[in-house]
This record gives sequence, C-alpha cells and structure tokens, in this order.
Amino acid sequence: MDKIVNLSLSVLLVLWGCAHGGSPSVQIGGLFPRGADQEYSAFRIGMVQFGTQEFRLTPHIDNLEVANSFAVTNCFCSQFSRGVYAIFGFYDKKSVNTITSFCGTLHVSFITPSFPLDGTQQFIIQMRPDIKGPLLSLIEYYKWDKFAYLYDSDRGLTTLQVVLDMAAERKWQVTAINVGNLKDERKDEAYRSLFQDLENKKERRVILDCEQDKVKDIMEQVITIGRHVKGYHYIIANLGFIDGDLSKIQYGGANVSGFQIVDFDDPLVSKFDQRWEALEEKEYPGADSKIRYTSALTYDAVQVMTEAFRYLHKQRIDFTRRANNGDCLANPAVPWAQGVEIERALKQVRVEGLTGNIQFDQHGKRVNYSVNIMELKTNGPVKIGYWNEVDKMAVTKSDVFANESTGMENKTVIVTTILEAPYVMLKKNSDLFVDNERYEGYCVDLATEIAKHCGFKYQLKIVGDGKYGARDAETKIWNGMVGELVYGKADIAVAPLTITLVREEVIDFSKPFMSLGISIMIKKPQKSKPGVFSFLDPLAYEIWMCIVFAYIGVSVVLFLVSRFSPYEWHTEEYEDGQIQTNESTNEFGIFNSLWFSLGAFMRQGCDISPRSLSGRIVGGVWWFFTLIIISSYTANLAAFLTVERMVSPIESAEDLAKQTEIAYGTLDAGSTKEFFRRSKIALFDKMWTYMRSAEPSVFVKTTGEGVSRVRKSKGKYAYLLESTMNEYIEQRKPCDTMKVGGNLDSKGYGIATPKGSSLRNAVNLAVLKLNEQGLLDKLKNKWWYDKGECGSGGGDSKEKTSALSLSNVAGVFYILVGGLGLAMLVALIEFCYKSRAEAKRMKMTFGDAMRNKARLSVTGSTGENGRVMTPEFPKAVHAVPYPRPDMGLNVSLTDLS
Repeated sequence: MDKIVNLSLSVLLVLWGCAHGGSPSVQIGGLFPRGADQEYSAFRIGMVQFGTQEFRLTPHIDNLEVANSFAVTNCFCSQFSRGVYAIFGFYDKKSVNTITSFCGTLHVSFITPSFPLDGTQQFIIQMRPDIKGPLLSLIEYYKWDKFAYLYDSDRGLTTLQVVLDMAAERKWQVTAINVGNLKDERKDEAYRSLFQDLENKKERRVILDCEQDKVKDIMEQVITIGRHVKGYHYIIANLGFIDGDLSKIQYGGANVSGFQIVDFDDPLVSKFDQRWEALEEKEYPGADSKIRYTSALTYDAVQVMTEAFRYLHKQRIDFTRRANNGDCLANPAVPWAQGVEIERALKQVRVEGLTGNIQFDQHGKRVNYSVNIMELKTNGPVKIGYWNEVDKMAVTKSDVFANESTGMENKTVIVTTILEAPYVMLKKNSDLFVDNERYEGYCVDLATEIAKHCGFKYQLKIVGDGKYGARDAETKIWNGMVGELVYGKADIAVAPLTITLVREEVIDFSKPFMSLGISIMIKKPQKSKPGVFSFLDPLAYEIWMCIVFAYIGVSVVLFLVSRFSPYEWHTEEYEDGQIQTNESTNEFGIFNSLWFSLGAFMRQGCDISPRSLSGRIVGGVWWFFTLIIISSYTANLAAFLTVERMVSPIESAEDLAKQTEIAYGTLDAGSTKEFFRRSKIALFDKMWTYMRSAEPSVFVKTTGEGVSRVRKSKGKYAYLLESTMNEYIEQRKPCDTMKVGGNLDSKGYGIATPKGSSLRNAVNLAVLKLNEQGLLDKLKNKWWYDKGECGSGGGDSKEKTSALSLSNVAGVFYILVGGLGLAMLVALIEFCYKSRAEAKRMKMTFGDAMRNKARLSVTGSTGENGRVMTPEFPKAVHAVPYPRPDMGLNVSLTDLS
C-alpha cells in the first residue's frame, strides 16, 4: 500500500511540474547546514506543494558549514550573483553577523528557522517564535525560586539575560552554566561532573536551553548517573519537546516539561503527517521519522515565500532583477531596489501553517503565535496547556504531575524477579498452574509474606532479559530488573538483588533480607581412607617420638635408682650338692627396667615391681603419664579409624593468592568482579592482577558455567561467588563442591522499589518484621538445607558410624605378625646360642648338642609344680632376703632335696 502511495505522489510531482512548465520562475536560494537532511526534504516538499500557476519557485541549494563565516560569505555571494529573490537558510552565533550585514547592505531578504535575534535587523524574517515568554510563564507557574540554567552559547544569550533580569526582580537563585563550549571527546564526562556538582548543591531543578541534539546528550548522562528519578525536574527550553527520544527517561520518575510548536492534533498537521509518512525515505531523507519543529518551520517558510510572491504578483509589482545580478562584495555595494518590496510583502504574510498562526511584526519576528505546554508522563508526552501573547499560560489539565502512586487497593502490583534456584524456580508440573502458582522458591515465599503484611495483590513477572540490572556502557540504559523498575515496567523487585551504590542511585532498597559475601568454591577433595598405620594418627609424630624418648628415659632412671637404692638388692642362696653360695642380686637390670616400663605403658603390668621408695616414685609418675597418654589416644582412635577425612588444598584467599597451581576466577560481569577490580587491599589487588592476566581466561559468563568448570577441573580451578549460592550448590547433587574459608566481604540482598515509591516504607517495615519473627531464617533453612540433597555431611553420607574394615586395623595385624615372627627368630637365635654353649661345656659337637636340645625341647620331662626340668636346673634354690645391718640373722633353711 505504501509503495502505491509513493508512486502516486511521485507521478503527482511530475505532472505538477509539467503543468507549470511555462510559468515564470522565481529564483529562491537555500543555505542548508550539513546533516539537515529532514529540513531539506521538507523544503523540497514545500516547493512542490505551494507552487502556483502564476509562477514557480526555483531553488538554488548550497550545503555548507554554517559556523564557517568564509563559507557563508562565499555561498551567499554565489546565491546573490545567480539573481535569487530571497534566501532561505540557517545561521549560528558565528555566522549571524555576516548574514545580517549582507542582507542589510544588499536588501536581500533572509528567511530562517534559526534562533530569534534581538534588535531591529532589517531583511531578516524569523520563522521561529521567541521562547522567552513561555519559559518565564512556566517558571512562575511551577513557582521555582532556585534552579540551574544550562545554556548553549551558540544560540546567543538573549533568553538567559531575560531570565536573569526576572531573577533579580523576583529574587530567584539562578545558577547559569554554559555547556556550549565542551569538547566532544570529553563532553560525557563533563556532563556527569556538572550534574554531580549540582547534586552537591541540592540543585534538582534544571532548565536546558539547548538544541535537541545537545539535550539528547545531556539526558543520556542524566540517566547514566541516576538523576532521572523522582525529585528532579527538567524544563527543555526549545520548541520541539517530542522531537527527542523520551522513552529512556519517561519511566524514571523525574518531572520533565517543555514546549511544542507543532500540534499533531491539529487537522492541518495531521493531514500533512499522513503525506509525510507516505514518502520514500531514500528519496526524502528523514521522512522515516516524525517531522521535527525545525523541519516544520522550513516547510512553513516556503509557504510564506510563496504567499509573499503571490501578493506581489497580484499587485503587479515588478520584483524582477534584470541587469541586477551584481557582485555582493562590490565597493560601494549596490543594493537591490526591489528588495524592500519583497521584505514588506514577506512581513505582511498571514497564514496558517504547521507551526500554527504565522504572522510577523515590523521587525520580521513572529507574533500572535501559540505554544503548547507539555509534560512527560509514564504513558508519554501530554499537553497540559498552552501559551500565547494574550492569555499567557493557560492550563487545560489540572492533574499536573499528580502522584500516580496512589494506594495499592484495586491495583495488582507487578513484582519483577529472576529464575535463579533456590530463589525462584518453576515447579515440576508448572504447566498445570497459572500465574504465581507456577513458581516456587525462597523469593516466592518471601513475596507472599510481604504482600500479606503490606496488604496488596501481586503478580510475579520474570524479567525478560534474564539479568539482574546493570547500565549499558554505550546506550546508558539500565537492563534487567533494575531497568524494569527505573522505566516503570514493574512496581517492586523481589529477587537476590545485591544492594550497591550505583543501583541505590536510581532505585530504593529495603533493609537487607539476607546477608552474604564473596566466598570460594572448590571441588570437594577425595576422602582419604585410613592407612595401614592409621592407628598412629590420633597422636602427632612429634608426640610418638617424645613417648619413645620418655620410655627409654624412664627405664634408664629406674635402672639407676634401683642400682643405687639398697632396698632393691636381695640375697639369693644356691645349694649345689655340699656347696652353698650366697649372691646379692637386683631384679631391675636394664632389660627388666625396659620390660617394666613397657608393661606399664601397655597397661598389662609386670611380675616384678620396685621395692624402694625412689623406684616406686619413678613407677608412679610413669603410670600417671601412661594413663593420660593412653586415655587421650583411645579417645581419638575411634574417630581416626571410622571417619574418612578430606584434606583441602586451600583454606582461604591467602592460600589462593600464594599459589599458582590452582586457577581461580569470577563471573565475567558482576559485582564480584567489580569488587576485585576496585579493591585497594593488597591481597585482593594481587588476586585481581592474576585473574586479569591469566591465560586461558579464568572468567565465566554464567554461574552455571563456573560451577561446571569447578567440577570438571579435577581440583585445578576455584570459583569466587556469593556465599549463599555457594552454600546452595554444595547441597545439590552430585555433591562434589564445597565452600572453603570465610567470606571475603559483606553485603546484602534487598527488595527494590522505584525511587519515591509509596511501597518503600511498607516493604521496609515488612522485612524488619519478618526478620524479628525469625521467618527469614526459617525460609533459608527450608530452601537450603531441609530440601538439600547431600545431607548435613554432604554427599551420600548417613548420620551413623560406619563399621571398621580390615583396612582400618591392618597395621595392628601386621605388627602382631611381625612380633610373632621376631619372637620365633629370637628363639632360634637363643636355641643356637645355648646349643653352642652346651657343646663347649660337654665337649661334644655342635650338631649333637643341637639334637639333644631339640629332643629335650620336644619331649622334655615334667618336674614338680609342672616345671620342665633340665639337667642344669639346680636341685634346691633358697632365696634369702638381704639382711639389714641392725637385724640379727635368724634364718632356718629347709632342705628341698
């Protein structure tokens, strides 16, 4: 359909030109700045639209840099030499004097949509109405007495001067700031710094007296630093309020006002708008968007010129330039005689155009015009009134910036959240449910409790882009849940949303409902089973060594005190035939001392014991020592034999920073990465230096990717993430991750609302109440541990003591077998030694002695009391105590033979 309309319009333009091919030509000059594509398209359409049978307008167009006075001079003289009757064009602060000088000297009328000039310049027809009156009326209407005025010096200082004069009269406090001389490469930083300074001065009312392109740049930085929220008010002091893209700011909450010269509700404008939208953008650049006010002024300027020349034609006034195409730089200058008539005709024009009533005073300035007063609402720009020279400002709507956040009764609150286990999850059979019933999780339960306390109905809405909320570096637009709140698409965010400074600047947070910090996740080490000699583990290696030295030391001390104490000596009497011998003996030789100490340590006792006081002291302290050691050993032995321990390669961030074998990283875009990047602490700065330069990259795009990397890295990668998620994943199958060390920082999750929302206080009180009632802890236990899949011990472990296996006590059996083998070896050595001694004594061969000993060992002969008798055993042994010197000897000997 659009192609048919475009084809019809093209055919109409061709036929129109053919029909007026014989009409006299009126030469019109055109000076357009580079980039003014839409204005030039409007100029061309006007040329076709307002052509008449009496004459036709023939344009001569030059594209130039209007800030270059030399280029303006060259183009103006070129137009004048072509014999143009009038010139349409643009100027700026640098070229305005050049143009006004040429026009006044050569009597060539210059029709312009550029900013109005002060004074009484001749031959300048100003299409743009003056904005001073509407601006002052709007300031008075809002009752501003303190505000900042940002102006572009390229537009002149006339409006600022009027505002300052009124401020002096009304005692206003005005902070005037020139933003026209900022360098392009640093303008964004300068704008942010400027508004930060204004914030420090509590300046939250700002007038932007700039063209639309500069207003766009400023508003982008306003959004970037969060100054587009409730509490701020901006007035855009140009006549194209809806020309710019206001969608980025309309949901922020800030009040934005302005002026609109083109009324799209007017039938004349609506009809033109339909034709404009039907144009082909390739042929008419800029036709793909709504016509701007500067383009509408250009279109109306063509109509004004057409009406003026039609009037001259009807009055039969000769305005031809025969033999008058002279040099504009001639000295003396030769003005055009008919130029005065053309100027008079232009000032007498009175028509209705796209910018309303078009009428000029004797100085070529617009009079009797009307400007719409606009305000930005959440549903877009809205006309709240108008301004004209007679009525001044007239308000047609009384709900000017009414509080749209009224009571929540009869309103369903939109709760934005994000799918993130265990906070918000889809139920397994979610297809069977609708709306809020489809979801479960910590934040779902929390939203229910908050709605119950605040008394509103709500609807859960999953954020479309799946993001928490960050500001895009290029577009300066907030995404995620923060963007939903900033741009008015949601009323509240209930999600694991970290409270940060940059977010707090654009939205409000409640008190934290959960505290957390950055933690370290590693793959759970393999459980080390007890070794063969694990029964030694209850005591450290150093303790075992000390016990050995203590054992030897006690045995030596016992040997010495027994040797020097007379009470450890006793007499033994031997009777061999008719010979009797008495010998003093001491039972605590070195070997018996070692045997006594060993028996006491093993809790088995011994067949000998000290008789002297000193020996008993040694024995007593040794018994006490062994009591404590053995009790401590026994207490720890069960745990070391039945528990499979895990040895973690790292225990803290310090361990991570000191080594290079285990790589570590964070989420590629998130608060954890920003924490390390901005940290000034030496340890974290060292970790950031490593992460930034590590190859391959240690950063991951999602938390799931980070967890997967930990599980597949075989213990060679550690992931830094928020502790709550770390604890939750630790309780999920396959139960192969674990949190080590403490948190690296401290922060909290909060419930977010738009700036100035009426829900903020109610939500804040609800969170505090839920915390005092212990419900927040109860919810966390429910979704983290009660529904955990790994148990309190992690993995598939059960809460019971496992039975001992052979591997747990294998070392004890090895020692038993080794001891038995050693005993047999020693017995063999003793056997051989005794056989050799017997062979020497009996003067027989070593082999015969071994055979006799072996026969005796096998058969033997049992004597009295079950004792094995050998040939060497004495027939009678009598033990006689060693008599004390003061005792009389009165001993009777019993013959046992």
